[in-house]
Amino acid sequence: MSQEESLGKVDVSSTPAQRFEEFLQLRGMRMTEQRRLLLDHVFRRHEHFDVEELLDQLPRRNQPGYVSRPTVYRTLSEFVDAGLLRKFELDGRAVYEHDYGYPAHDHFYCEKSGKLIEFQNDELVELIRQIAAQHDFQVTGHRLIIHGISREGREQHPRRKRRQDMV
Repeated sequence: MSQEESLGKVDVSSTPAQRFEEFLQLRGMRMTEQRRLLLDHVFRRHEHFDVEELLDQLPRRNQPGYVSRPTVYRTLSEFVDAGLLRKFELDGRAVYEHDYGYPAHDHFYCEKSGKLIEFQNDELVELIRQIAAQHDFQVTGHRLIIHGISREGREQHPRRKRRQDMV
């Protein structure tokens, strides 16, 4: 689920590593080699991923840089708690994306290819603000994932004609 184009960055006062180290210090925890390896790997590039995709990219057992499955799950949860990653459910699996230093955005999700397409729309943000005002509601954030089929999904996985459609 890699990103084809970036939405840009938001100016932040510290790097993801600095923010995570501060998060750990406030909780009396330390930056271990495994945490550092995962942090470097996850923030080396911007892409949506699930745990299985991440594990496939990491070194195997008995190789330098190996991180166990339980440590991956625990550390990803810490990244979410530290505000570095966002976690959401997609087709029954947890998907992660960068949050720290990345602008608010929404997604189109192609049900055929599994591709996530990020977009920003000021008109949508204004519409949400207006609707919230009508309901005297203070918005602190939102997550919008629009399901459908992209051009790529339609071309690679054309819809088969059903028998009842051919009558």
